[in-house]
Amino acid sequence: MEYDYLIVGSGLFGATFANLAHKDGKKVLVIDKRSHIGGNVYTENIEGIEVHKYGAHIFHTDYKDVWDYVNSFVEFNRYTNSPVARIGNEIYNMPFNMNTFSKIWDDVFTPEDALRHIEEERKEIVGEPKNLEEQAISLVGRTIYEKLVKGYTEKQWNRDCKELPAFIIKRLPVRLIYDNNYFNDRYQGIPILGYTKLVSEMLKGIEVRLNTNYFDNVDEYKKLAKTIVYTGPIDEYFNYSLGSLSWRSLRFDTKVLDIPNYQGNAVVNYTGREVDYTRVIEHKHFVFDSTSPKTVVTYEYPADYKEDMEKYYTVNDDVNNELANKYRELASKEENVIFGGRLAEYKYYDMDDVIKSAFSIYNDRRG
Repeated sequence: MEYDYLIVGSGLFGATFANLAHKDGKKVLVIDKRSHIGGNVYTENIEGIEVHKYGAHIFHTDYKDVWDYVNSFVEFNRYTNSPVARIGNEIYNMPFNMNTFSKIWDDVFTPEDALRHIEEERKEIVGEPKNLEEQAISLVGRTIYEKLVKGYTEKQWNRDCKELPAFIIKRLPVRLIYDNNYFNDRYQGIPILGYTKLVSEMLKGIEVRLNTNYFDNVDEYKKLAKTIVYTGPIDEYFNYSLGSLSWRSLRFDTKVLDIPNYQGNAVVNYTGREVDYTRVIEHKHFVFDSTSPKTVVTYEYPADYKEDMEKYYTVNDDVNNELANKYRELASKEENVIFGGRLAEYKYYDMDDVIKSAFSIYNDRRG
């Protein structure tokens, strides 16, 4: 065996595992079928602006060990995620807070005023919510649901909210303060030089082969290393022998504009059905020192997954969860193979949880 670990995929799970093993003196090979490292956190420089190629990624965490870990490679800025929502020609703050409520209702000046409206509207749902629409109304009332939840969610899932299960929206934040920070986590920011620089530093000194598909030569790759760390889709690993898991995908339309500022915010969510995209990302606003006279914006469109598209969101309904469990059972029987990350575990992960999971799995294996 030429390597201790062959790591399939250079996203955050693979890069973290590779880095930890390399620090322990293990010989590691990382392969990735894409032409770049970083998986979906990959950023590329366009007109002097770090562009989030696969959608906005804001690093946020309550794990001090994870925050210290990523900051040991690169410096992070103080970016705070404060998206706004647009429906027609109206703009609202997100998450739902006193700025939102005071604009929706003319007579809201205090938290008590906002609660009065919300609680009155919640009353229309009696008993256990039967679908996503009823779940959302039971949490925030019909007015907020209609303006800021319904259209966005139906575009995201390509289904009527009445046809979607209630568990998709387990909770919606209702903040009775004037605070536009979307996350509650203690630590938050974005690598100043982009996520590609972060992953590059994590993989420093490690052999990486790009444009290399594991499935093109599985038998040969298995001979290369004592242990395989697989971060690709779990159903693909088993050649879809039990069937294909369902995913939602995204389509991006990125444009360079000859103006310095397009929308004044990094992320604007479009919650109405008058446009097909769910949000517009203006990448230069993720940093605070961009001197580019131009700007780069990305229109993000939800899409039904089709072959050769990227897999973004798991569809965690009963059918897919049952199928995923069957694949996990198969995975547990694979000798010398570690399955980790969003695709391999069929689980939606925030970035910090991906890294935390890699910490845990690597340390368990090391003993």
